[in-house]
Amino acid sequence: MMAQYLRLKADFPDTLLFYRMGDFYEMFYADAERAAGLLDITLTTRGQSAGQPIPMAGVPFHSVDGYLARLIKLGESVAICEQIGDPATSKGPVERKVVRVVTPGTLTDSELLSDKSESILLAVAPGARQRCGLAWLAVTQGQVHLAECATDELPAWLDRVAPSELLLPADATPALEQRLQSARPAAGRGPALTHRPEFQFDAALGRRKLLEQLQAASLAAWNAEDLPHAQAAAAALLTYAEHTQGRALTHVRGVVVERPGELIELPATTRRNLELVQTLRGEDSPTLFSLLDSCMTGMGSRQLKSWLLAPPRERAKASARLTAIGALREGTLAQQLRAQLKGTSDVERITARLALGQVRPRELVALRHALQKHELLALVHQAQAAYLTQISADLAPPEEALDLLRAALLEEPAALIRDGGVIAPGLDAELDELRAISDHCDAFLIDLEARERARTGIANLRVQFNKVHGFYIEVSQGQASKVPDDYRRRQTLKNAERFITPELKTFEDKALSAQERALAREKWLYEHLLNALQPHVPRLTHYARAIAALDALCALAERSLTLNWNAPRFTREPCIEIRGGRHPVVETRLAETSGAPFIANDTVLGHKARMQIITGPNMGGKSTYMRQVALIALLAAMGSYVPAQSCRLGPLDAIHTRIGAADDLANAQSTFMLEMTEAAQILHTATAESLVLMDEIGRGTSTFDGLALASGIAAHLHDKVAAFTLFATHYFELTEFPASHRAALNVHVSAAESGPGIVFLHELQPGPASRSHGIQVARLAGVPAAVVNHARHVLGELEQGASQSRAQVDLFAAPPPAHETQPHPLQTALAGIDPDALSPREALDALYQLKKLAGAAG
Repeated sequence: MMAQYLRLKADFPDTLLFYRMGDFYEMFYADAERAAGLLDITLTTRGQSAGQPIPMAGVPFHSVDGYLARLIKLGESVAICEQIGDPATSKGPVERKVVRVVTPGTLTDSELLSDKSESILLAVAPGARQRCGLAWLAVTQGQVHLAECATDELPAWLDRVAPSELLLPADATPALEQRLQSARPAAGRGPALTHRPEFQFDAALGRRKLLEQLQAASLAAWNAEDLPHAQAAAAALLTYAEHTQGRALTHVRGVVVERPGELIELPATTRRNLELVQTLRGEDSPTLFSLLDSCMTGMGSRQLKSWLLAPPRERAKASARLTAIGALREGTLAQQLRAQLKGTSDVERITARLALGQVRPRELVALRHALQKHELLALVHQAQAAYLTQISADLAPPEEALDLLRAALLEEPAALIRDGGVIAPGLDAELDELRAISDHCDAFLIDLEARERARTGIANLRVQFNKVHGFYIEVSQGQASKVPDDYRRRQTLKNAERFITPELKTFEDKALSAQERALAREKWLYEHLLNALQPHVPRLTHYARAIAALDALCALAERSLTLNWNAPRFTREPCIEIRGGRHPVVETRLAETSGAPFIANDTVLGHKARMQIITGPNMGGKSTYMRQVALIALLAAMGSYVPAQSCRLGPLDAIHTRIGAADDLANAQSTFMLEMTEAAQILHTATAESLVLMDEIGRGTSTFDGLALASGIAAHLHDKVAAFTLFATHYFELTEFPASHRAALNVHVSAAESGPGIVFLHELQPGPASRSHGIQVARLAGVPAAVVNHARHVLGELEQGASQSRAQVDLFAAPPPAHETQPHPLQTALAGIDPDALSPREALDALYQLKKLAGAAG
């Protein structure tokens, strides 16, 4: 057996081999030692090799999924070796074979996958002239994606595709691997890196494999003929995927070519800062996706996420989705459809596992239930929208496949085919007979005993069974002379004789092996069913995509109604015009926590106003306002209704953000270096059709350096790039910027002081803010009163010094005692007024007096 193990292990030297032995998957030698450490399982020994004990560790086969999940999370791959021979006929060790390899990028098991995300496998093929080919897929989907890019663009592509596993040729240069390493997140685990033989990255092989998958003679219909580097990557991708699954990917029947300029660019910083799918803390909620995702199926959730993260620049798809959402909002159509979609199984993943021969009986029953939702098609036909009409064409299930599933499977089958109890009665006469023998054995024996007593006249004749001699007819010694000629003696006892008859022998042969033969017959019938369903895989794939798109559209319709969102309008004119815009996530959180209303704001950016210089206090809402503009633009571009009274959106090619203070110590980048790096990327890549958010740029260095950089960056964005820019700053010197730059204007978020406190109004108003109110914010944050008093004193000195020539201020001098601070005459006058005691005439006089004092103070 160890010789067999070593032969199998030689084909998977860098992969953990789970070697099936009875009820366990065992590992030996280095695999056992590594797995014991990773899984915290017992490391033992068994037998000897070259005089040394053989290390051994194992996991139970019935709970293997939990161990696989832990290993995959750690970036490991596992080869699953099963017994495929018959123990009853095998001489020596039962024949074993690696049936599949589980890797981070090729997961298909529902227990190992999240309902709302995919496991992506990506291959990179280095080419000439600093070009690279990319090919990627999710094994549970039916499409291969192709792209080509410059080598220095690889990190951006990897960040967008977010692969779980990355394939590289074994001869990849260290420089390329370093560039790919730079794409890994600063915190957390990047994709698992797998090297494959360089000969697998062959363009001719890739083209041939793609044509085989598509069953076509040319790639022209998919616009993929002119992508040799991507075809080379596809060769390695498909070869590796087939290797891990142990068979061809018959469900992969589509190719999607992604070319630069087709999608709105959402860099990693934008997705992070806008908290599209993860919060800044790395949590899944509250995010824009968690707010949008009211889908009833996992397929719908994944489709919705794809729409959100890959919005097209061209407006046709977004317009089609908006029209469909508008139709679904009519009456109760969306609610009816969602009620039908509720509980629908994940047809997409079940279909993929069906094509790969990995589907389980209960998944097929769930597929059968999903295909029986005929009401969906009738409801969709009620909507008047081209996109919904297109979806309805794929919503008609393949009736032949449905008939097969109805006839073949029990309503509640066993979880695994090896347990039996899967195939429905009436499908196969042989199976029904074997089950009848097993289920009605006692009845047959009682009937046989009654018939034989009547035939022989032996009243005490008995039909019995024991494990040693099997079935027999027992007759007492005194009645032995009455037995018929067809009785054959099986055993002689002191007081009885035991016989067997041809009929009983035939029954014995069937009964003793009935259960085993029934299980074998069920397995054969199940495999026959899977083979019979294979021609229907393409139709099932289209059905799954239709369900996913319909579910995503219904979720967007429900969200728009529940959250009071409105349809955006697209225009060719460069502009971002939003009336009554709200931050969708903040608004919802406010309603859930305090019930407070969200203060809506307008945004008007166009030819005459391409940049807003935004000032105002911390906590005043500058960042919220900026983010809401970006989120509204993104929602409109993906084809969703938006949280605004109205929205008019012109061409948009990218959303860039530079928000917040952070560092990347793992890559030796300080807060300021990271800030400048992100700013540089924006300045190099933004265009006149980009939306740029700059929040507090230059705050990571000295005041004068930061101010100078902020001014230079603002000027470049205004003069050279001409992007739509929201530029938030605490440098009040920048409020002079619009005076010399015609397409810039000042706006501020308002706040009102109340004695020593402050009230944030969160309302955007024209013009610059008067001050930052930072000390009031510090007081609200709980900074000790002594520190706040000290800060007030220093601020007063600084403001006074600013009006004097080079006044020297001691930042660390103690503030004057509180009693030495003289109140302002206006405060004294206000304190002396009792509004309830004043007559109308006295109130008017007091008002004039306050106005006079205010004028004197000015």
